Amino acid sequence: MTVTIFFGLSLAELLALAAAVVLVLARWLPPGARRPSMWAGAAALAVSAIVLAVLGIRWQLIPVLVGGAIALTFAAPSLLRRPARRARWWLALPGSAACLALILAGAAAVWALPRPVFPQPSGAYAVGATVMQWTDPDRAETATSRTDDKRTVVVQLWYPAQRDPAARRAWYLGRTAQEARLVARGEADYLGLPSFILDEAARAHTRSVPDAPVAAGGGRFPVVLFSPGLGGVRAQSTTWAEELASRGYVVAALDHPYDSAVVTLTDGRSIRTRVASTGDQTEDDRRAAGWTAVRAADLSFVLTQLGRLDRGEIPGLLTGRLDIPRAAATGHSLGGAAALQAARQDPRFAAVIDMDGFPRDPAPQPFNPPVLALTHDVKPGEEPDYIPRLTRVLQFSTATSYRLTVPGSAHLTFTDAPLFLPPLPMLVGSLGRTAGPRLTAGATVAFLDAALRGTSGDLAGALSRYGQLTVL
Repeated sequence: MTVTIFFGLSLAELLALAAAVVLVLARWLPPGARRPSMWAGAAALAVSAIVLAVLGIRWQLIPVLVGGAIALTFAAPSLLRRPARRARWWLALPGSAACLALILAGAAAVWALPRPVFPQPSGAYAVGATVMQWTDPDRAETATSRTDDKRTVVVQLWYPAQRDPAARRAWYLGRTAQEARLVARGEADYLGLPSFILDEAARAHTRSVPDAPVAAGGGRFPVVLFSPGLGGVRAQSTTWAEELASRGYVVAALDHPYDSAVVTLTDGRSIRTRVASTGDQTEDDRRAAGWTAVRAADLSFVLTQLGRLDRGEIPGLLTGRLDIPRAAATGHSLGGAAALQAARQDPRFAAVIDMDGFPRDPAPQPFNPPVLALTHDVKPGEEPDYIPRLTRVLQFSTATSYRLTVPGSAHLTFTDAPLFLPPLPMLVGSLGRTAGPRLTAGATVAFLDAALRGTSGDLAGALSRYGQLTVL
C-alpha cells in the first residue's frame, strides 16, 4: 500500500518531483553549485524511478519523469566533465521552461485527480459490503430485442458489521481490482474523457469489509434503497452509504444495466450504457421519462427481493435483520427522480430522498411518504423549470416535506466526486474535498432518523444547519 504524505504524493513521488525540478534549475545556478546539484538530482531521479517502477507508476507522474529525463539529457555532458559548449541563456530558457511546465503539469494532475481517501464513518458500527444479482421474471428487458431476456439488476449492500481492524477493505468501484478498473474506464468513456483519467479511483479502497459478519444482536435495520445518476454506478455515493451503515441502516445501491456506465454480471458479461442525448429537448425528455420509469420499477423489485432475503427465501448475510416496513427510496439526479416516482407508485416506501434530481414522473399524484430534496446552489436564470417543478411534486406529498438548497454546492457535490475530481466550483462545488459528502450524510441521516425511526426533535432546525430550508 502506498502512503501519501503531501498533496496526494508518496515519498518516492515527492523525491521524483524534487529531483526533476533540481535538474531543470541546476543549469541556472552559480558554477560552483551547478555540478553537485546535477549529480544530486540525477541520483534522486534514478532512485525514485526504480522505486516507482516496482510499486507502480501513476499516469500523472509520467510528465514529471519525462521532464526530469529531458533535463538530465542536457545535464549529462556537465556530469561527465565532457567539454561542451553551453547554449546561450536565451536559447536554453525556452527548453528549461518547457521541462518545468511538463513537471508542474504532472504535479497538478496528481493534485486535481487524486486517489480518493474515504472518511472514517462516524457511527457506532463497522461497515460490511456485499454484492447480489437478481433477475425479475415478470419484466422483460426493454433495452434488448431478445424476448427471453428478463430485467436483471446488480445490488450492493452496505450494512452494520462486526468490527475487525485487520480485515481487508473493499475495492471502491468493484468486487475485484479488474472490475474496479473496468468500471472506472467505462465511466471515463461515458464522460468523453481519456480512459485512464479515473485510474486512481479504480485503485482506491473504501472503509467497508467485503462480506463481513453482520453486527451482533437481534435487531432489525431500516433499509435505504439508492439509484445513482444517469450513467452513474452503484458505488458513486459510497461515502454516504458507509456513513448510513455505520449508524444502523442497510443501504442497497443499484446498478441499472444499459443505463449505468458499466455493469458486470456474474456470468462475466460487462454491459455498457445505451443512454444517449439526441440534442432534441422534447425527445430527450421523453427518453428520460422512460429511463426513470424503468429505474422506479427496479427500486420496487429490489425492495421485494430484500423482503425475500429477510425471510430466508434468498440466502444471504442479512436474513432476519432487515426492517422492510421502514424503507426509503433515494437517488441522485435521475435516480432521485426515480425515487420520487417509485414512492408514488409503491406504498411500501416510507420516506424519499431526492438528491438534486429533476422530477420526471409524467403523472404526479398525491403520495404519502415525506420527502427530503437536496438541491445544488441554483443561480438566478439557471434551470428555470427545476425548482418550480420540484416544489409542485413535493406538494403532492401528504406529509411534511423539505427542500434544502446547499450554498456552494454543485450537482456532483452530493456524490463521492469531490474526493477524486478536480476541485472546480462548477464541477463539484466550492465546499472542498470532504465537506460535500459529509454534509449530504448529515442532512439525510437527520431526515431518515425522523422519518424511519420516529426520533423526536426539531428536524427543520437540524436541516437548516446545512443550507437554505423550505418546509412544505
